[in-house]
Amino acid sequence: MTIRKEYTTKLSVGDVTIDRRDIDMLDAIDQHGSLHKAADELGRSYARLQRRVVEIEDSVGQITERRRGGSDGGGTDLTQTAHELRHQFNQHDVELDGVSRVTESVFTGSVQNRNGELATVDTNAGSILALVPDDAHRVQVAVRSDAVVLENPTDTPEPVETSLRNQFTGTVVDTEPGEAITKVTIRLPDSVALHALITNASADRLSIRSGQSITASFKATAARAIRLESTLEE
Repeated sequence: MTIRKEYTTKLSVGDVTIDRRDIDMLDAIDQHGSLHKAADELGRSYARLQRRVVEIEDSVGQITERRRGGSDGGGTDLTQTAHELRHQFNQHDVELDGVSRVTESVFTGSVQNRNGELATVDTNAGSILALVPDDAHRVQVAVRSDAVVLENPTDTPEPVETSLRNQFTGTVVDTEPGEAITKVTIRLPDSVALHALITNASADRLSIRSGQSITASFKATAARAIRLESTLEE
């Protein structure tokens, strides 16, 4: 089972919320140098685009300036404020993309040995050392993809030598590269899927590709269990 969180990038400036449609509008104005051409490109009315520009300017200041005369009859340029707004939005979008791509791999199993807050959970993929609620017997263990560390099997230290007490070797079955990070799906024993989120630099270093054998590790504190008995009763 995989749980994925969804987020949408927005910026709040005064009473106005800037979203992707607004940034697309600014991009089109910058590219075509004209509100009319931007409206045509986006399939929106000129009046609506002009009204939205005014709404944004009421909160952030001037974002367009009229260019008059010349052989082309003038046009519209973006101001420095508009360029800064686009930069802030795109920067936030990249940061949020990393968050939105975080998923949770969920393992179902039975609690075996306990040691304080930690317990060994027997799952189809193997034993997982996790944080487990008191008196829980049947649980689901969730592991965030950004908590999983990948290494080539020959380069992976033994679990007792690191704080990464959970260690599995599986096969890469899918990769989803982003601007800065790559989501990797690994098939573990019994066809259980584990997801990892790593930087593109790490993906290049490991030469990540489908069919590759890879070792995935994560801390016991990154594996959090919920009591399955309570979930079934609700």
